[in-house]
Amino acid sequence: MSGVLELDEEGYLNLLNTIIVNRLGDAVDIELFHDEDRVKKLVAEAHNYNVVVIMSNHDFEKVPTKDVIEFRLKKMAALGADVPKLACMPHNAKDVLTLLSATNEVNEAIDNPLITMGDIGKVTRIAGQLFDSSLSFGAVGKTSAPGQLSIDDLRNAENYLEIK
Repeated sequence: MSGVLELDEEGYLNLLNTIIVNRLGDAVDIELFHDEDRVKKLVAEAHNYNVVVIMSNHDFEKVPTKDVIEFRLKKMAALGADVPKLACMPHNAKDVLTLLSATNEVNEAIDNPLITMGDIGKVTRIAGQLFDSSLSFGAVGKTSAPGQLSIDDLRNAENYLEIK
């Protein structure tokens, strides 16, 4: 499954390849947990076409443990991702701290910019920069993920929290 379009493994990987070789964008988001050999080939192909690779992992039920978050983000970097991304579903403040702490730890271990985010209190979407998450997503129109802010709200919040 990719976004709102239901695809089998082969269809998903072929769609990504089509996007890459036809340069249909400046970046492509490749889910981590697919056939590893195909993922490596897609990453190499993307780099051949100067397409940035965001590699992602989503857990819509919970926040993985800190060591699992760190492992997944580091694995993405090891597979050649330009920007590792992990999105999950915090249920309490401890979950938020786990996500932000793991983000900070991985940022110290790898050179890649990171993206991490979760829903509760939207704090991870606006305060991620304090913990070295490099990017957030704001909606233009209808939101596409839990906790997602409008682009205007996100800009205002980030400007307020900006590190100088």
